[in-house]
Amino acid sequence: MTTEKIVHEEKAQLDFSASMSYGDYLHLDEVLNAQHPLSPAHDEMLFIVQHQTSELWMKLMLHELRAAIACIADDRLADAFKMLARVSRIMEQLVSAWTVLSTMTPPEYTAMRPYLANSSGFQSAQYRCIEFALGNKNAAMLKPHAHRADLLAQVEAAYRSPSLYDEALRLLARRGIAVPADHIERDWTQGYEASAGVEQAWLTVYRDPHAHWDLYQLGEKLTDIEDAFRLWRFRHVTTVERVIGFKRGTGGTGGVSYLRKMLDVVLFPEIWALRTDL
Repeated sequence: MTTEKIVHEEKAQLDFSASMSYGDYLHLDEVLNAQHPLSPAHDEMLFIVQHQTSELWMKLMLHELRAAIACIADDRLADAFKMLARVSRIMEQLVSAWTVLSTMTPPEYTAMRPYLANSSGFQSAQYRCIEFALGNKNAAMLKPHAHRADLLAQVEAAYRSPSLYDEALRLLARRGIAVPADHIERDWTQGYEASAGVEQAWLTVYRDPHAHWDLYQLGEKLTDIEDAFRLWRFRHVTTVERVIGFKRGTGGTGGVSYLRKMLDVVLFPEIWALRTDL
């Protein structure tokens, strides 16, 4: 049977002159016309599309992270678990995106690099919001967005709010598990510091998972997220090294050297440390 006959038998709508089409719903004209290469290099389209699609995935990730944080604060863990599982899957998509970009060779990147000027993924407001939502707070990272009041407001809101881990610890305390007071009410703009008392709180959960089943699941969802986030960071490092070697980044960082230092950042330290003690 031909495609034409199948479409006819299924009575598929073919006339969209008076109704919303697929392209209308997704605003595809705007999306597909948002790529504006500045160089004559063929491979700049790959570079733009990879970064634009990553920003779209990060938009969804932030949508899920913010909702999950609110759900944990409201003791709605079943909803939060679905959202956190989705965050981990989104990170898998972002890891795969680096695989596509790694097909760009050093000469191909060199041909377009001068046209980037000082623009860099280091300046991504959405990525910074993700880092802040996951607890990696740093006041200096507000500065790249100071020239845009709207972006600065978004990043600063994430900077001043409790992180995903902060809300998880507050939940443990509400459930009657002893969490150090200075870890459930503190200055949320400060970076998180590991605590032996917090590790003991999580050990209480992990040593009797059946008595604390949803908290135990929460701990594992956090582990999944950090595991996926580490892979995302690692693929970023290896892709950058493959494409530009040890040249400085366009945003002014040391490039690979900076990214390697970021690999050492641990978001939920006690959840990893407790595994040695179990």
